[in-house]
Amino acid sequence: MTESLVLDITTVDAFAAQPFSGNPAAVCVTDEVLPDALMQAIAAEMNLSETAFVYPEGQNIYRLRWFTPSSEVDLCGHATLAAAHVLWERTAVAAGTAITFNTRSGALTTQNEGELIAMNFPAEPVDFTQSQALMPLITQAIGVPVQTAGRNRMDYLAVLESEADVRRATPDMAAVAALGMRGVIITALAANAAQYDFVSRCFYPAVGVPEDPVTGSAHCALAPWWASRLNRAKLVGWQASARGGEVGVECLDDRVIIRGTATTVLMAEMQIKNLQLFGL
Repeated sequence: MTESLVLDITTVDAFAAQPFSGNPAAVCVTDEVLPDALMQAIAAEMNLSETAFVYPEGQNIYRLRWFTPSSEVDLCGHATLAAAHVLWERTAVAAGTAITFNTRSGALTTQNEGELIAMNFPAEPVDFTQSQALMPLITQAIGVPVQTAGRNRMDYLAVLESEADVRRATPDMAAVAALGMRGVIITALAANAAQYDFVSRCFYPAVGVPEDPVTGSAHCALAPWWASRLNRAKLVGWQASARGGEVGVECLDDRVIIRGTATTVLMAEMQIKNLQLFGL
């Protein structure tokens, strides 16, 4: 029986042009799938909003799973961007070659576009038919008035009056978690339209992430909403967390292209003992 397992772990700041900004994700590339309990334990140890686990399924095709410190999630943008960055940086995949990730949300493709990484994600449009019922609940949870609100299969989306309202929101995390979805996205038009089209913040206490620094998957909902309001398919958003990050989006029918940059900040080895706890 193997006494210990050594895994390479890379921490990447996603949607970041320089280190210590954007959203950090841990990436673990293995030759084969790890037990679910071990992946969850590693994600809890890394204690980042997501840890990505990647293993090969074919030429330039990989299985990708995402874990928060407390649970597995269906879709994650920044950790997908980080995973692609690691595979290209380590030359596991040749630069300029597209990567396909098989995930719980279907096949996601990533491609180099110069310094940018472009990810092809499913659009996750929001249903606003229950807006009148949702508005007071979300207003109470986030602490600022909501103009309209809706939901998709993962999150609530709340549209606020101004960027200032987005920035000053002070959510009651217990109340946000009690709303019963993965989390709440808040958004408004950017104050400086010459720089960004819209701003957002994202809160996911129900899955162990009180405020996510930059959330690629949230832009699968934000992009269709703002594209319909601004009558443009290609937009730029700013996620106004403490770390902050720029996210480019482009709506293509039922897909959203999400663009961002990434930088590696840490490469390490993790040694895991007591493998019998995980069935190894």
